[in-house]
Amino acid sequence: MNKKGRIINIPLIFSPAFTCILLTYRPDMTRDLGDFQTPDSLVEEIIKLLNTGGQRWPRVLEPTCGSGGFIKGLLRSSSPPREIRGFELQPRHFNEARRLAATSVASRVVVQKANIFDIDFGRDIGWKSDGPLLVIGNPPWVTNAQLGSMESANLPRKSNLKKLNGLAALTGSSNFDLAEFILLKLIRELAGENPTLAMLCKTSVARNVLQFAYDNSIAIRQAWLRRIDSKKYFNAAVDACLFYLELQNSKPCYEAAVFDDLQSQQPETVLGFASGRMVSDVRNYGKTAFLDGNCPIVWRQGVKHDAASVVELRREGNRFLNKLGEEVVVEARYLYPLIKSRDLFHSTGPRLWAIIAQQRVGEDTEKLKYEAPSLWRYLESHAARFDRRKSSIYRRRPPFSIFGIGDYSFSLFKVGVSGFHKSPRFHPIAPVEGRPVMLDDTCYFLSCRSARQAALITALLNHRSTLDFLRSVMFTDSKRPVTKKLLQRIDLSNLIRRVDRSEIIESAEAELRRISSDGLSSTLWPDDLSSLIIDFE
Repeated sequence: MNKKGRIINIPLIFSPAFTCILLTYRPDMTRDLGDFQTPDSLVEEIIKLLNTGGQRWPRVLEPTCGSGGFIKGLLRSSSPPREIRGFELQPRHFNEARRLAATSVASRVVVQKANIFDIDFGRDIGWKSDGPLLVIGNPPWVTNAQLGSMESANLPRKSNLKKLNGLAALTGSSNFDLAEFILLKLIRELAGENPTLAMLCKTSVARNVLQFAYDNSIAIRQAWLRRIDSKKYFNAAVDACLFYLELQNSKPCYEAAVFDDLQSQQPETVLGFASGRMVSDVRNYGKTAFLDGNCPIVWRQGVKHDAASVVELRREGNRFLNKLGEEVVVEARYLYPLIKSRDLFHSTGPRLWAIIAQQRVGEDTEKLKYEAPSLWRYLESHAARFDRRKSSIYRRRPPFSIFGIGDYSFSLFKVGVSGFHKSPRFHPIAPVEGRPVMLDDTCYFLSCRSARQAALITALLNHRSTLDFLRSVMFTDSKRPVTKKLLQRIDLSNLIRRVDRSEIIESAEAELRRISSDGLSSTLWPDDLSSLIIDFE
């Protein structure tokens, strides 16, 4: 092996949704490999759970066996497998696992030092036994984005893996976990074995694999997720689970029970699919399924700039200061009040101001030299900070470019929601000092043409039916539980036909009093309330 690293080509022809990635490995980069060795206590609980009901697997595969925690647990179990095959790449872990394998008497245990991406698990193993196959383990808990932030040589080079369009392919939607890639590789290569998979992974990885199976008609006999305390077992602040998946050539079932822990007898929820989309709670989804459609107004994400130390300002009296402590003196017409997700969730109003140098994505900024010379000098003085922005969306764009900006950003009234909080709260947003309020990219909003429209839409979005619908389709363990894609599913047109008019107007007027002093009364509401949920544009 080349000690400086090598490049391994990994073609995935399982589906056109995946093309290929290249993985570079350096033996000294333990952290890069998402190295979380599974503690013995957790291994013991998992094996005990899997053996409940008398299920046995004569063959067990552990594709990333580490120092052999699962191998040891399997050998100590009441009915150890006849044959265990393990693979490990890191020399220290491999040597420990191999020493453990040598102690086995009743089971045939083979641990091989190899990069699993060099192996076809359906073709290259050469089992000596037959019978049901269990694939167990703890694949790396690391994403390509995290590897990039480490400036790691173990960073996968990826193409557009899931055929994403436009900006989605350049931003977070194109991020993926190595564990997800490994699970899909196992499913592809072991399909003929009808294996059972029991893998520790992030809950988001488990859902992505189920979504992929649904999209590609992969036959699943049974699936479930059991949450684990990742802080306790791995000192990791991530939502994780034991993901159980049985493959079988039979009528597929794309529902998965979600248990709160490894001991729970009854599932907390059952996730599944409705109208081709994953929902978090199929049992309660049906009660508000009428809301699952398309919002008549386009949801927008807030401003993305990735230069908070320069762009975001706090005001002290008549002075504006950036996060570097510098006083900022620029043309006032480029300054706007700014709301972030925490402010929006708690309805505290803007705490900051933002420099908005463009009115639309891609707008030429060179004209600022003449139209706003003070602003231009300020931006130029911090050009190096803008140049250090890592996201590829800024490449080949005008200097100091931002995203999430357009005519919709400058509407005086909006309805906004935090993307990061698990319990959505929708709030009307009014201008501050006559200036439209901007939201940052942790928030989502609807542009409104009047205070009344903003108040009515807020009342509809905070209606119990809407919140029940969102609870049935959103995944609260996600880093960003609320997304634009999720919000765009809320069919306000259908909702307004079903709610009680007097109830919704009463709620809307309460919202209106918060953002307007016009003293508007209910007599001014149109007979057809649906006329107020038409897009701003």
